[in-house]
Amino acid sequence: MTTHYFEHPLNEKTRIYLRVEALLSQLRLAAEFSDDMQHLVFYRSLFDLLEIFEQIQLKSELAKDIEKQRLTYRAWLNVDGVDQDMLQGILREVDGAHSKLMSAERFGQSLKEDRFLSAIRQRFNLPGGSCCFDLPALHHWLHLPSDRKQADAAQWLDSLMPLADALTLWLKLTRETGHFRNHTAQAGFYQSDADEANILRLEIPMQFGVYPMISGHKNRFAIKFIEFGSGQASTANVEFNLAVCS
Repeated sequence: MTTHYFEHPLNEKTRIYLRVEALLSQLRLAAEFSDDMQHLVFYRSLFDLLEIFEQIQLKSELAKDIEKQRLTYRAWLNVDGVDQDMLQGILREVDGAHSKLMSAERFGQSLKEDRFLSAIRQRFNLPGGSCCFDLPALHHWLHLPSDRKQADAAQWLDSLMPLADALTLWLKLTRETGHFRNHTAQAGFYQSDADEANILRLEIPMQFGVYPMISGHKNRFAIKFIEFGSGQASTANVEFNLAVCS
């Protein structure tokens, strides 16, 4: 059965984390420059990340959240019934990610200081601003050998690795706290308590032809299913799987 996978954050910080995760994923794929237009996705994602870095102290917030996870897992040390080898492995991952994060530069600092990136960023936000007459430096770069362009991209991405590693680990451990359970939205509506949750994860069979509109916060949420074709609230019973992740 084909399913529609969906995630929804229950607080603003997690919303930003999920956006950063999506942008990092776009960067990695676009950095292959497999076609002539991939550079647009690459630079758009890179500059969107810089915008986020300027709006929030992401490094310090992520470091605090990683530290909270470390304290949570350390509380399970020497507890009967807990796989201690697995627990030690998780703690080593957390310690390593936290250490690299704390020793890293402020996110985006070297990217903001890069003269080439700074020059093209100024005009990249213009509608259609990637034309050659707007960004001659970019079009010169596009005609460089492929290995040179990939080396530049690798250098820029390397400066983001402490962020990527720590964020990937935090999201992985957060997602693993939730377990999918089957639920039914009566007449297309479902609500429940969240209990300090960060992320809702949904699996929705495509056969229902609906998508979720979610409202709520870390303690309570509501899901209204919308018919894709009409854009109207569904009145049918919708079966779906839900994981509440804290």
